[in-house]
Amino acid sequence: MAHGARRDSPELPDFSLLKRLARDQLIYLLEQQHEVDKLYKVEYKPIVSTSDQLCFLIRPRIQTVKWIYVANADKAAGRLRRYKIIFTPQKFYACEAVLEEQGIFGDVTTDEWSFYLLPLDDDIISLELPEFFRVNFLAGDQRWVRTAGSALHLLHSLYGPFSKVYGIGRCSKMAYESWREQVEEGEQTARHAEIGKVFLIDRDVDYVTPLCSQVVYEGLVDDIFRIKCGCVEFGPDVTSSDKSIKVMLNSQDRVFNEIRNEHFSNVFGFLSQKARNLQTAYDKRRGMDIKQMKTFVSEELKGLKQEHRLLSLHISASESIMKKKTKQDFQEFLKTEHSLLEGFEIRECISFIEEHINRQVSMIESLRLLCLLSITENGLLPKDYRSLKAQYLQSYGVDHLLTFTNLRQLGLLVEQQPGETLTVMESKVGKLVNDKTAGKLTDAFSSLAKKSNFRALSRRLNLVPKTDEEYDLRVPRDMAYIFSGAYVPLSCKLIEQVLERDGWTGLEEVTRLLNGHEFAVTADSRAKSDAQRIILVMFLGGCTFSEISALRFLGREKGTTWSELSSVLTCYQV
Repeated sequence: MAHGARRDSPELPDFSLLKRLARDQLIYLLEQQHEVDKLYKVEYKPIVSTSDQLCFLIRPRIQTVKWIYVANADKAAGRLRRYKIIFTPQKFYACEAVLEEQGIFGDVTTDEWSFYLLPLDDDIISLELPEFFRVNFLAGDQRWVRTAGSALHLLHSLYGPFSKVYGIGRCSKMAYESWREQVEEGEQTARHAEIGKVFLIDRDVDYVTPLCSQVVYEGLVDDIFRIKCGCVEFGPDVTSSDKSIKVMLNSQDRVFNEIRNEHFSNVFGFLSQKARNLQTAYDKRRGMDIKQMKTFVSEELKGLKQEHRLLSLHISASESIMKKKTKQDFQEFLKTEHSLLEGFEIRECISFIEEHINRQVSMIESLRLLCLLSITENGLLPKDYRSLKAQYLQSYGVDHLLTFTNLRQLGLLVEQQPGETLTVMESKVGKLVNDKTAGKLTDAFSSLAKKSNFRALSRRLNLVPKTDEEYDLRVPRDMAYIFSGAYVPLSCKLIEQVLERDGWTGLEEVTRLLNGHEFAVTADSRAKSDAQRIILVMFLGGCTFSEISALRFLGREKGTTWSELSSVLTCYQV
């Protein structure tokens, strides 16, 4: 049942090197600060310390910098101290401007800790920038794009050279260009390539996938308990005690590693079988002589106890997930999602959404359904938009007016304009793409950038499988298994198609519907065959655990190894 890696899959690069480099740099920076007596969490309140020097390790966020007002307080009290701020992963001019506004720029020294990438698992690396999506796609602030380029440059320096780079989206193109600039500015060193191809993709290329409910185990754990930096905190309902515990979720957890990519309907069966296998292993003690018992205790017992503890945790977590999802009418929710993806029974879907809003089942889930309805239908009819918006505000409060404004700006929840049926929109897109002048799209085309063409994309890429057979989730046949066989994630389908074609040739209609900004560049042709099968995917704006599971499935099918990078990176083997 658990999907194992193909035996002929190449090995992934050793991403633990990233941790060691970051650790060594931080030690070097901190060694310049002697006699450190205590660590403090940066908060908006006074710091009580007798030390003559203070060192702050912070993200380059304006609000956080404003909290460092202790220098002014010390000056007012006539106290002299030294202050140092270490920004990670880099410092921005805006932060230094805030220090200047507060009148403490001359009293503070600043430095950078270039901690760009955090390896979360063997095949997942993250920039851990939760604000990336909002800052870039909503506020239009591109400050983190160079950070993404620097992360690529770091990977290229350690594991490159890359043979090919593919991408789609404005942010991806800018990150690629930033990386190329840094490569050209730096020293070129000959290295043994460990990563072959790189694929960059903007989150706004595919909004549908993150709006769909996750049904693989790792995705559900994230939805219910929230996975942060590869760690999850299980509360008393899971631990069966009055304490919460934090657990690292990665491939070192053997139980988790075998169920993380599984559809949730398969998980309980696997855990039951695992429990039986563990009991059998324990029962081996019976009839052992003293020598055999000594060997068992020294070599097996500790591992069995650890596995038993993890098995108990994941059984309890699965039961907790089941209770919460049953309470929320999860099956009806999934049925509505699948109808929206297929374009069937839209009025019934709207009725379900209205009921969901009025019953106040879940504020976030209601918004997700509204956005999925808008994107799959290329916007809501004006009367539906006004009605659903009014009901939502009535149920959850008028302070969500700003939420609707932001979602509209992102193109996630919009009204259809007169004459903007799906067929009309598709013909407009086709015409406008052919009206390129000097390599730039017309202003009119730019105004369509927020519009969705999901139905047309779904038909061209077969995102919603058409079959009369029941989908066997125990033996998945394609990436659609991560959504119960109802939908192949657009992001992953694009990656598959581009890699199969070695570029965007033959996908011109698809790129038109996605508003362009696609590219494919041969960066270095010297990579060896094994490295060519290691593919790095960079999601700019974040990705879901369902997408990671889909790419792992694709890697097993194709015999490649993928690695995911995000504001998430994911590496995978093909």
